[in-house]
Amino acid sequence: MSVPPESPSEHNEEPPEEQFQSDSHHPAAPSDELFDITTTVDPSHIISLIRKLLPANVKHGELCKITTSSPPENGGNQSCSIDESQTMKKFENFVEQSLDGKLCCQNKHEDVPAVEEAWEEFGCILWDLAASRTHAEFMVENFVLEVLLATLMISKSARVTEISLGIIGNLAFHDVSRKKIASINGLIGAVLQQLFLDDTPCLSEACRLITLFLPSDESVFLAEALQSEHILCRILWIVENTLSIQLLEKSISLLLAIAESKQDVVAILLPPLIMLGLPHILVDLLSVEISKLIKERSPERYSILDLILQTIEALSVIDDYSQEICSNKELFQLLVQLIKHPDKAEFANCCVTASVLTANILTDATDLALEISQDMLFLQGLLDVFPFASDDIEARSAIWSILARLLVQIQKTDMSPSNLHQHVSVLTSKSEVVEDELLNYSFDDSSDDHRSSSKLKARTFALNGIVEILSRWRALEDDMKGTLSMEGCYVNERDVDKMLHYCCKYTKFTAEELLNGVIEQKGNHLTSGYPSERIRGECVVDRCCRSAWCLGIWPLAAWVLSLITTGFTSLAGILECSYQLDCAKARGDNFLVGNGHFKQVFGS
Repeated sequence: MSVPPESPSEHNEEPPEEQFQSDSHHPAAPSDELFDITTTVDPSHIISLIRKLLPANVKHGELCKITTSSPPENGGNQSCSIDESQTMKKFENFVEQSLDGKLCCQNKHEDVPAVEEAWEEFGCILWDLAASRTHAEFMVENFVLEVLLATLMISKSARVTEISLGIIGNLAFHDVSRKKIASINGLIGAVLQQLFLDDTPCLSEACRLITLFLPSDESVFLAEALQSEHILCRILWIVENTLSIQLLEKSISLLLAIAESKQDVVAILLPPLIMLGLPHILVDLLSVEISKLIKERSPERYSILDLILQTIEALSVIDDYSQEICSNKELFQLLVQLIKHPDKAEFANCCVTASVLTANILTDATDLALEISQDMLFLQGLLDVFPFASDDIEARSAIWSILARLLVQIQKTDMSPSNLHQHVSVLTSKSEVVEDELLNYSFDDSSDDHRSSSKLKARTFALNGIVEILSRWRALEDDMKGTLSMEGCYVNERDVDKMLHYCCKYTKFTAEELLNGVIEQKGNHLTSGYPSERIRGECVVDRCCRSAWCLGIWPLAAWVLSLITTGFTSLAGILECSYQLDCAKARGDNFLVGNGHFKQVFGS
């Protein structure tokens, strides 16, 4: 786009620096051309800044070799060729005018640091302006990408490269300018080459730029350029070896973006990354971060810990790679260690993500639930996560699913009175947390989608397990209870009664909802109605959950009452429904949880 004639009023509005006043070298635009841009920044000033970024030590012919777009797929498209030719002519004129101005103004004795300092000043202004969509579109129309490509190709200054990548990164936020970035021949390749620099700010900006591209429509184009083993090895090397917190965060964000990308991108990039040891690298990073968390509190590292967990969790719900994640015992032990941490407030998001990932792992590796079923600190730590997940129904469903699995394992073991007392002590100490969670859940239950989902089933299994454990404790002799309380695990019987009351109340409600679902199924057969796929929020139910329903007076009473309220007035109807539920429990309908991406699997 040509530059409009500059009036005296425009000179008064521009900054006082003389370097911005270069009308003797910038030709005036035709009188019939006006800028179609609404902005408080003078458009001619933006063009002036772009021109000042052109490398003055490059010959005109070399710059004109930079094409404005990739070759068209259809070689017979004459109109496309004409448009390219016209764009090329405009760019040649732009370069010629800009270089002529530079050569006329350039002081032969001007030192390089002074030139670089001026370039940095102009570049930072454009970096800020590129955050605006209007400015970004105007800038790409006036060849800022071609200028930045030329700069990346010849610049030896790390600061100049960082600013160039930063401008392109801000431009990549906007759809129009991002599409233009993908169309500039050689620009993506030039950006990827910057990954092999040893400068931390440049690497951070390069990772940020690539991350912004992955969720877009141009992601497949980028993935094809990124799939080289040489480039992927370099990215993993940066993740493993950088000491910069900022660069570590940006590089892990890039890996997370790959794992959460479209299926086409995942198919291109994840197989080579897995072959190069991505899961092992992530577990090692998690180990380092948890170790630092325990030894010293560094709030700036909490976001890194959460990003690592999110990336592992994203891999855990992709069918081709979930087994490798879920079979990693070191990972499971690290997650348990994190959930057991007593002070979670500062890194609550990390604990929520860890809980969801744990739920995923327990679905594929059910034997691990037995290992932690007697860990009182884990049970207590898991219940402590509930308040931090109050605004995330899917994460809360994941916690309920873990509880369901743990309580099933507890019920399958012959607990001594002392062990039973310890479990009741932990449960009643968190009775208010559980009650608040159930109150929150009552609002979620109002939606039809939630009432028909397996989230409801996991909570019901967990509540029945709690009721059974509390009922067992109440059946102990009073002398036994007193002796056990004196040993250090005090239990208030009023707290037990209160917890029994509201657990039975909500068990009754959810059982009624589940039974209504049974009635609605064709032929009175209990089926789930959910596809066998990972989706966020589906809950874990163990194959051996039969005892959680069938044992204990309280759950049985609540269950029978729910049958009556749903209209089963005949004994035959009650027995038929009981048979259907028992068959479903014996089959072991299973549901896998994942933070952001859950699946559901049915056992045979």
